[in-house]
Amino acid sequence: MASSTSQQEFDYLFKLLLIGDSGVGKSTLLLSFTSDTFEELSPTIGVDFKIKHVALGGKKMKLAIWDTAGQERFRTLTSSYYRGAQGIIMVYDVTRRDTFTNLADIWAKEIDLYSTNQDCIKLLVGNKVDKVCPWRLFLSGFWHFLLSKFYCSS
Repeated sequence: MASSTSQQEFDYLFKLLLIGDSGVGKSTLLLSFTSDTFEELSPTIGVDFKIKHVALGGKKMKLAIWDTAGQERFRTLTSSYYRGAQGIIMVYDVTRRDTFTNLADIWAKEIDLYSTNQDCIKLLVGNKVDKVCPWRLFLSGFWHFLLSKFYCSS
């Protein structure tokens, strides 16, 4: 009888979650990261899922990335995807201030409510920077607002 040895294809598995308002570019970021392609996509319905294998420091990692719909009507579906996530990527559109303020007003509250991992890493991503002049963001008080909403002390 031949014995089969199954070799694990990765050293670490990480569950990552993309969250933010509809239209901020979560799906486009995911496609660009996993497939090295760029497309403007239609809104996600429910949840999408992609895998990306990366090597870092001699270790192989498998990233399971969940792309959630930003529309409010899908939030009851997406709440279960927060469970067990090691990383949450909060995405906003730099040309739409409301998508940034919603990160604190809506999305951060959902993280607190649904995330089961106290050590979950949160990453803030400003998307669509090609659509606006960086000086406009600076002059509008963007950085002051950013620091006041997301400043964390240890």
